[in-house]
Amino acid sequence: MFEVPLLLAVIVLVALVFDFTNGAHDCANAIATVVSTKVVTPRFAVGAAALLNLGGALLGTEVAKTLGSGIVLPHVVEGSHVLVLAALVGAIAWNCITWYYGIPSSSSHALIGGLIGAAVADEGFGALNVSGIVDKVLIPLVGSPLAGYIAGFLIMWLIYWIFGHVHRSKVNWTFRHLQLVSAGFMATSHGLNDAQKTMGIVTLALVIFGEIDSVEVPLWVKLACAGAMALGTAVGGWKIVKTMGHRIFKLEPVHGFAAESSAALVITGASLLGAPVSTTHTISACIFGVGSTKRLSAVRWNVAGSLLVAWTLTLPAAGIVGFISYKLLHFIWN
Repeated sequence: MFEVPLLLAVIVLVALVFDFTNGAHDCANAIATVVSTKVVTPRFAVGAAALLNLGGALLGTEVAKTLGSGIVLPHVVEGSHVLVLAALVGAIAWNCITWYYGIPSSSSHALIGGLIGAAVADEGFGALNVSGIVDKVLIPLVGSPLAGYIAGFLIMWLIYWIFGHVHRSKVNWTFRHLQLVSAGFMATSHGLNDAQKTMGIVTLALVIFGEIDSVEVPLWVKLACAGAMALGTAVGGWKIVKTMGHRIFKLEPVHGFAAESSAALVITGASLLGAPVSTTHTISACIFGVGSTKRLSAVRWNVAGSLLVAWTLTLPAAGIVGFISYKLLHFIWN
């Protein structure tokens, strides 16, 4: 039906579309707090986040290598030309559903779930790198929100301890300026972790098609994925900004600074370890942690329930769609 190089081109194109939707879907993670605290306008925040996402995406490849070989075994699925396409279809479908309903679910785990589902459909559970999934996906899935909550709580507590006797208006004036730094750090860490996931998927496709011999990310893949995410971020997703910025906890500049700084630290640390964590999970947990320092009732815990449901469903839902997509595409291809 199609020549293999054409199918590879389609896979790369679809991967870049996913990266674009990731930027639009997850841009709220980097800019929600700085917008909701009215430090900058949405237009400025989106533009700055796009540029910083672009820069962050070019800073490393550890996460890309995890997606390329740490979840499925490349030598097992080698020659399975529709696997990566099926994984992307599963992830994009779940992203579109959650974006439509304004649910801040995880694009990262949608992609990982789609990849796992497609690999199981291809070669069964033997295609999976079980130790890699446990170490790089499941442990960070639980650990990153927990670390985010603790970091947010501790940083906010430290700020209260240092500035406890300073007038509230002066504190907020100071942190309105400092939040520009923390938001920039958050946007850069978002690019560092999230754009690399698509780099890893494209690199895996290149290995499967025999275009390259090892999971080393080519320069053109880095540039293409970084550019796609930056463009998606520039488009933005304001439904999710509202959820992240106000529905969890009413934020002031000092809270925004604490949430962004703690989230950026957790995400950057995970990126250096090659763990593809969810920026959505992490920043949400940080906001909960920051809010908890004021009083537990200040946090809208009912929102946590709907977020938890979306987070829990993402991996299996995207996996099921990836599994079905693989079966359909494999039938069409053959």
